[in-house]
Amino acid sequence: MTATNPILSPAGDASAPPAGLRPSRRASIRAVQTRRKWYEIVGLTLPAVIVYVMFVLVPMGFAVYYSLFRWRGIGPPTDFVGFDNYVLAFQDPIFLDALRNNAIIVVGSLLVQGPIALAVALLLNRRFRGRAVFRLLVFVPYVLAEVTAGIMWKLLLTDNGTVDALLRSLGLGSLVQAWLADLDVVIWTMLFVLTWKYVGFAIILLLAGLSNVPQELTEAAAIDGASWWQTQRHVMVPLLGPTIRIWMFLSMIGSLQAFEVIWVTSVPAVRSLGASATMATYMVDNGFFARLWGYGNAVAVILFVISFVAALLFQRFLLRRDIEGAVTGRVN
Repeated sequence: MTATNPILSPAGDASAPPAGLRPSRRASIRAVQTRRKWYEIVGLTLPAVIVYVMFVLVPMGFAVYYSLFRWRGIGPPTDFVGFDNYVLAFQDPIFLDALRNNAIIVVGSLLVQGPIALAVALLLNRRFRGRAVFRLLVFVPYVLAEVTAGIMWKLLLTDNGTVDALLRSLGLGSLVQAWLADLDVVIWTMLFVLTWKYVGFAIILLLAGLSNVPQELTEAAAIDGASWWQTQRHVMVPLLGPTIRIWMFLSMIGSLQAFEVIWVTSVPAVRSLGASATMATYMVDNGFFARLWGYGNAVAVILFVISFVAALLFQRFLLRRDIEGAVTGRVN
């Protein structure tokens, strides 16, 4: 026979009151423990809630409020125009071009960065000499400051710059373009720069996912006669599904809010025509530099709504399985 611990309840819960107490006494102890838990929850979460309200919810509320006025930032807003700023935004062809450019960046980032990152991650997951150096090199562009990367590529892609000289030296002078000035080429140039800048993050994220794959699975596949390619295709890539979906989510939201690299790299005159504009750069051009603060806030609200809806839809249809799979029920 085993001795019964008098401190534990019959269910074995050390936090529950002893079974020998009177019901009223046990209820009182439970009430004290419940209040203590709530005090801990409130004490730990209140600072974060205060910061979130002050620096996220309050600015969002002010943005919505100012977007309903025609306001140039001088004095209190008095010219109430309702939703006219939103209507004007969707009637402006430059803003529609910015929407199109954001869509191109989102789709292009997913279709270009994803396969490149997956292929490089699978190769760098193999053991070979100098692997750590290669991992470092692919991650360097991501840790490089956006402004630094933008200035660097602006100098490289300028007319008769390093890229043009390199193409001519290789006998590919026919490929030389006005990379930052041609209205039909500049958005693809921006997509290339963004891919170079952020593909390293996708590679490192996928490498982290690959490191969590049990080695026994690859060994079992090798014993069954699977080649390296078959192992990657049928074992590694399916197990990377949750990691790939998380990267897709982060890439989509980042592409919708793309600003720094495009702002620094693009030519202002070309951006003002909508060829290289995004919703974020359009918002700054019209809200800050043109001093149309009400209109700029309306664009900010539109950008937030689009990002929020995209995040909800992505979570609802693609991340739902991963989120539900992470929640486990209590085993009785």
